[in-house]
Amino acid sequence: MRTSYTIPLMIFFAVASFSGGYVFGQSPVAPITLFGASTATPKEAQATFAPFWETWDVVHRRFFDQTAVNDEVLMQGALEGMLAVLDDPNTRYLPPEDETAARENMSGEFQGIGAEIEVNESGAIVVVSPIESSPAEAAGLQPGDILRKADGVDLTGMDASEAARLVRGPAGTAVLLTIERGDETFEVEIIRDVIKLASVRGEMLADSIAYVRVNRFAETTADELEKSLEELTAQNPTGIIVDVRRNPGGLLQTAVDIADQFLPEGTVVVERFGDGRETVFKATDKGLAEDLPLVILIDEGSASASEVLAGAIQDRNRGTLIGQTSFGKGTAQTWQPLSNGGGVRITIARWLTPDENWVHGTGLTPDYFIPLPEFQPDTPFDDTQLDAAVDFLSGKTVISIPPSEG
Repeated sequence: MRTSYTIPLMIFFAVASFSGGYVFGQSPVAPITLFGASTATPKEAQATFAPFWETWDVVHRRFFDQTAVNDEVLMQGALEGMLAVLDDPNTRYLPPEDETAARENMSGEFQGIGAEIEVNESGAIVVVSPIESSPAEAAGLQPGDILRKADGVDLTGMDASEAARLVRGPAGTAVLLTIERGDETFEVEIIRDVIKLASVRGEMLADSIAYVRVNRFAETTADELEKSLEELTAQNPTGIIVDVRRNPGGLLQTAVDIADQFLPEGTVVVERFGDGRETVFKATDKGLAEDLPLVILIDEGSASASEVLAGAIQDRNRGTLIGQTSFGKGTAQTWQPLSNGGGVRITIARWLTPDENWVHGTGLTPDYFIPLPEFQPDTPFDDTQLDAAVDFLSGKTVISIPPSEG
């Protein structure tokens, strides 16, 4: 069983379901398996499950259309229904094909359009983040876009996995999406491609400022970041920008390891379980960039592990947050493989910032609100948030522009 810090129910529009840490990592206090892959109902649960087997029996004996009775589908429906009544959007069953796809995604590349989605409270499929340098990003998909149709098929009311299966496909093929953005509805054709998932990119900007882009918090991300920091700090930067915009999250331990590069010794995040137990994850005093002036760029697509990092930096007054309010996912999930090749994802804990703030549903508030200009096709993009971060570290005045209420 493994613990992940990822956006709820998000799926890569790809050959693989979105994992973003789903099959990575393990909490040291994750629940143990009680019954393993037992094929028999546990003795203590036999009375409780008697109505289930009675219903199973009557369906097989009496349902008028026996061609519609598929044991695998019935079983999956039962699992989905059991988890649905827990009323937690992050607790769900993944059928074998989605579980296999999630594991395939661990290779670091997949085929699709490259976007993460979730299902909102109205049952609509919503874009959380397009992946950097993906066809989805090139086509202008934005966080908050609602995907209404794929090749004419209505997506509203589907679960994320079902919608993803309609959109993903082999590289070189096209999918026609109907997008709702605010009051506007339009169509966009996207050519699927092979998406490579390098998780860290670093470079030097103007005024000797180092820039590090972190796309996700995967198994190799901490090592990638350390290598990037070694190269950048050798150039004696005057400050550093860490960009976790549109980063949907990933491994808890990776977030802690990355925070450790920037924080002195102390708390990074607190994991609090339903029975009151807590695990406190701390930074050491061995980071490569503990003394560099620091800006963290966040936006509405920065979630989970991104918020763990940014929340620790903010609470401990180590750096400045610039951008937009983050996504707001403050729970942790563990993953349990099943004997049929599927998997169950279960929320097991809340996570809290060092000051024990819970960001769930609210997100992190940046120190400086900086809006981005509207996307315009065939027009060079002006990254006002990155510009503001460079100005801040260069000692120039930065004006915060909070979003208007209502």
